[in-house]
Amino acid sequence: MFSHFIKRFERSMLGLSNAPHRGGLVLANGFFFMQVHKDYSGDYKRDCLEFEKKHDLDNFVGFMTAVDVSKVLAVVKVKRVEAYVTAGITNPAIAGDEPPPLEPGTINIALIIKEGLTVGALANAIMTATEAKTYTLLTLGYKATGTTSDGIGVFALPGDIEWAGTATEVGISIGRAVREALKESIKKWQSSSNRL
Repeated sequence: MFSHFIKRFERSMLGLSNAPHRGGLVLANGFFFMQVHKDYSGDYKRDCLEFEKKHDLDNFVGFMTAVDVSKVLAVVKVKRVEAYVTAGITNPAIAGDEPPPLEPGTINIALIIKEGLTVGALANAIMTATEAKTYTLLTLGYKATGTTSDGIGVFALPGDIEWAGTATEVGISIGRAVREALKESIKKWQSSSNRL
C-alpha cells in the first residue's frame, strides 16, 4: 500500500515549482506528495490527475517519490516558513557532472511562506532553499548537490516582499527550515527498513 501526504491551504496561494503536476507559476489550493513504485515508468500526468480526482482535490500541485512518504516526511516550522521534505538519496548527483546511472531517489521540498511575496521573491526563495539543501547534503557527508530528480515548490500569498535571499529575514527562516527538515528526513530514510 503506497503512502501519500496532502496539504490543504487555508486560502489559495501563489506557487512556483518544478512539480510534475501543475508545475510552473500557479494559484494553488494545496500540494501533495504521492508515492509511486520504485520502478515507476507510468504516465505521470494521468496518474497525478487521477490521484487528485480520487482525493477530491482541486488545483493542487503534485510531487512524486518512490520513498515511503509516511516514513520519511519531515515538517519544520521557522517563524512564518514551513518546510515539508521527503528524501531518498540513492542517486546523488553534482550539478554540471555527468549523472550517475539512474536509480529511484528524490528530494522533494515544499515551502509555505506565510508572507506576501512577489513572483521574483518566489524565485529567490527557490534559490535560497536549494543552497540550504546543498549545504545540508555536504555537511552530512554526501558528495552531491542533490539527486537527479529533485522537486521543489514554494507557496506564498501574493504581496510586495521582493527578496527572499540569505540576507533577508524570510530567507534566513527558509534556510533554517530546509536544513532542519532535510536532515530529519534523511535520518528517517537512512533508518527506514524499506530504504531504496
